[in-house]
Amino acid sequence: MGFGDLKTPGGLKVLNDFLADKSYIEGWVPSQADVAVFDAISSAPSTVLCHALRWYNHIKSFQNQKGSLPGVKKPLGHYGPAGVEDKTAADSKDDDDDMDLFGSDEEEDAEAEKLKEERIAAYAAKKSKKPTLIAKSSILLDVKPWDDETDMAKLEECVRSISMDGLLWGQSKLVPVGYGIKKLQIGCVVEDDKVGTDQLEEQITAFEDYVQSMDVAAFNKI
Repeated sequence: MGFGDLKTPGGLKVLNDFLADKSYIEGWVPSQADVAVFDAISSAPSTVLCHALRWYNHIKSFQNQKGSLPGVKKPLGHYGPAGVEDKTAADSKDDDDDMDLFGSDEEEDAEAEKLKEERIAAYAAKKSKKPTLIAKSSILLDVKPWDDETDMAKLEECVRSISMDGLLWGQSKLVPVGYGIKKLQIGCVVEDDKVGTDQLEEQITAFEDYVQSMDVAAFNKI
């Protein structure tokens, strides 16, 4: 397992592909797995790697509380797709072998068991809660590009790559604004206690190679 060297374009490409259908490295909430991978990256991925950049910006917002995120932080090679060499640990492999001739399987098993118990407990607590009325809103966003040469298909792909619990993207269309420039008008439904327009604006405008600004065109309670 692993992503390879996350300080290289190749490693970041593996990470981007891995996150194409995922919000987090493991599970459904930010965890120490995300912290471990985030710390291995030297700078924000390019806007071409829209899935990795969306995840990077999201995890960056948890930096002040990363020590309190659930789970146990493991070596980078424990995360990611199978069949990829974890080159970030290659330099220290020989030293690790000398220091630990018999490995640390027992410690890792204990950590894995603890993480499993935490997830089971969290799932049981969530399942035991009685259903409550969920407040939702329908939002229409205007996403404006820099100029008429902006790749609007790529811009929309970047916007739709944003994935959060409580966010569902809807229909979209391109609306002329003048001088050959078109803006992306896209709808979404959000759960009010999970997703806000400030969060959406922060993540959408992070794709700065394509997006000049974002405005809320319409906002309706459902």
